[in-house]
Amino acid sequence: MAAEETTPQTIIEVNEQTFQQEVIERSQEVPVVVDFWAPWCAPCRMLGPILESLAREYNGQFILAKVNVDENPQLAAQFGVQGIPAVKAFRGGRLVGEFVGAQPQPVVRQFIEQLLPDEIELKVASGRALLHKEDPIAAEEEFREVLAKNPDHPAALLGLGQALLQQGREEEGLKVLERVPPTTREGRIAARTRHALKLQREVGDTDEASLRARLAEAPNDLEARYKLASLLTIQGRYEEALEHYLEIIKRDRQFRDDGARQAMLYIFDILGDHPLAREYRNKLASVLFA
Repeated sequence: MAAEETTPQTIIEVNEQTFQQEVIERSQEVPVVVDFWAPWCAPCRMLGPILESLAREYNGQFILAKVNVDENPQLAAQFGVQGIPAVKAFRGGRLVGEFVGAQPQPVVRQFIEQLLPDEIELKVASGRALLHKEDPIAAEEEFREVLAKNPDHPAALLGLGQALLQQGREEEGLKVLERVPPTTREGRIAARTRHALKLQREVGDTDEASLRARLAEAPNDLEARYKLASLLTIQGRYEEALEHYLEIIKRDRQFRDDGARQAMLYIFDILGDHPLAREYRNKLASVLFA
């Protein structure tokens, strides 16, 4: 049952340190089936070979991730594993199916089949792969085929917008990105992309040294401070960017129609649960409600 004897891309072993990346994050791209097992478990020795055989047969359409519960008790507890073998399937970063106990091959195959992407999802995956290969014209065709059947498909809208941007068709790309449902994962990515383009437009060809020189001469030059913060954001230097945006809010909350606060929220979205986000959320609240 050792993963070393199989194709690493198809069957892998995961532990408490790698579960987030190898299962949760990876399931955004391909279904991941997790087999909670132990070497002493007789039913596990019956189910394991069935799962591994199907993983080889489907050749990368899903990933089989094996978790030894003796070595990873916290993972087993986290996912409510009370008996083994326990099989849990993940798609899009969340649990979508599960069963407990050894099952015959036809039952396991049906379980797997329900997880596999349909024709539309395969088209979207193909489009994404073409984007990664920097072939945005071919990617555009794939995404447009999906949207012809499902005009509101979030992933296809996001992909089409990105494909258009890669081709330099910025206005068209931005209009498509605005159509991505904002409450979806793709909508959040689209919002980040739009904001990043907005920052690039605002900064233009301005260099960091000239902006710092303007601020040294006139600390209340909010336009220079805003452009510097935007440049720092583009470069991923978030802490200093947040400090400058916060200073703008202290001096003039309404500058650029509350743009500094909105820019801080954009960075918070990128940072997620990072301590820096928590620190500056508190600082922002202190300024706004002082």
